Amino acid sequence: MSTPARFSEIAVVAGDPARAAMLHALMDGRALTASELAQVAGVTPQTASGHLARLLESGLLQVAKQGRHRYHRLANPAVARMMESIMQVAATAAPARASLVVGPRDAALRAARTCYDHLAGRLGVALADALVAAGEIELADDAGVMTASGIARMRRLGIDLDAALPASGRKRTRMLCRPCLDWSERRAHLAGALGAAICAHCFAQGWIRRVEGSRAVSVTPKGAQALQAAFGVDPG
Repeated sequence: MSTPARFSEIAVVAGDPARAAMLHALMDGRALTASELAQVAGVTPQTASGHLARLLESGLLQVAKQGRHRYHRLANPAVARMMESIMQVAATAAPARASLVVGPRDAALRAARTCYDHLAGRLGVALADALVAAGEIELADDAGVMTASGIARMRRLGIDLDAALPASGRKRTRMLCRPCLDWSERRAHLAGALGAAICAHCFAQGWIRRVEGSRAVSVTPKGAQALQAAFGVDPG
């Protein structure tokens, strides 16, 4: 249950610059070691350990052990949504500047990026728009549904919906599809289990690839053709 005290605790923990940098680095859904997160945050390993302990105690991160290594990742999609919402507010509330120079990395993030386990940026919004226009998903303010024609299209494309659609008698553990307000486009991209399945398929097929040291993804020449054929989306 959310209380003012719990809200304040989360805000304080996530608001520290070093911890915010760590959370931001984990927004692409991957798991990172303490050393990697220390480097991202620009702090010593000892300082990073203290920050990670606070993030784990607050429930914002989870940790998995593999051999001698410990890997940290966001605790759940809700944490990613919180971060995306904060970035949207920060961008909206930013003071006006006489001139703004947008570097290549910023341009790449706006074009296409991962938002936890689904696609965001212009590419993510275009995919959501295409599916809505085709009548294959319907999105409300905070929820969405997938139509029978949408399910049929995903299966034709080989996108795995088995994990997204519950078997008979089994409770669904995650919303199938929902809108996620894109902080750079200020419009909805597609999240939920369907958004994650599409993103995973794009990576697996070599349609997109990660940009080193960034949440941005680039569309490959093969992917540009495939996205046009599959969804009618021009990633250019």
